Amino acid sequence: MWKVCTSVLRSSVRDYNTLRALPSLSRHLSSASSGSSSAEPALTVSSQHDGIRTITLNNPKKRNALSLDMLESLRRDLLGGGSQTDLQVIIIAAEGPVFSAGHDLNELSPAHSRDKHVEIFDACTRVMTLVQDLPVPVIAKVRGLATAAGCQLVASCDIVVASDTAQFATPGVKVGLFCSTPAVALGRAVPRKVAMEMLFTGQPITAQDALLHGLVSKVVPESKLDEETDRLAQKICTTSRSVTAIGKACFYSQITKSRDEAYREAGEVMVDNLQTADGREGISAFLEKRKPTWSHQ
Repeated sequence: MWKVCTSVLRSSVRDYNTLRALPSLSRHLSSASSGSSSAEPALTVSSQHDGIRTITLNNPKKRNALSLDMLESLRRDLLGGGSQTDLQVIIIAAEGPVFSAGHDLNELSPAHSRDKHVEIFDACTRVMTLVQDLPVPVIAKVRGLATAAGCQLVASCDIVVASDTAQFATPGVKVGLFCSTPAVALGRAVPRKVAMEMLFTGQPITAQDALLHGLVSKVVPESKLDEETDRLAQKICTTSRSVTAIGKACFYSQITKSRDEAYREAGEVMVDNLQTADGREGISAFLEKRKPTWSHQ
């Protein structure tokens, strides 16, 4: 049992160390993608300051559709695009009035082969699972409409801050393509009956209903969206990166287990957490009534 539970700790630390080692990979991916036409605007734009990386979906003319190219660009920015050594949180935002309209239906037309369709859904799955496998929290900052795979991306993020005008939908059933892959993330974020209503009718829900059902973490006025998202990100940046990585990995591991198995795993991960440098420093700082000095180890 100890081996099973400590594997969560080791996995989270390994993922954290892997992320720290990614600058060279990021440079390789960037150079590999530089062969694309310079006349085309970047599908995603990434910037990083003070431990916060913001990735912006940047194709508003196509409603930030998650085309194969957009998915690959988003994946590159999630993995790299800035310093890994001080990265503590990622924000996914979008340019324009639509957060994301989901897959590019032109790519899903009969004009493309089955193999192409498999490639697209595999790429989407890689991005959605990467969001939860990354050792840092990922926040979705949502303005406007998030539909289908766009709603799936929202549901996959660890925290979601939405404007009070945002809406969420899984309307694939209306065009003959049931939102089966978005349902994986949606069904793990909201109650089953709510998910099924969204999937069977395709009707959008409001930001307030999304908050009520657990799809989003917080709803704020449009004018406060940037401020509130930044506040949450900055709060996360005051914590230990390595401890956050341990906690995130354990959360997603235990949530799929039975109650007793989950308690066994989480309890032993906490014991292991106490043996880390920052685990010891945090407890000592509390007892000594001082601010902790994180080594992120």
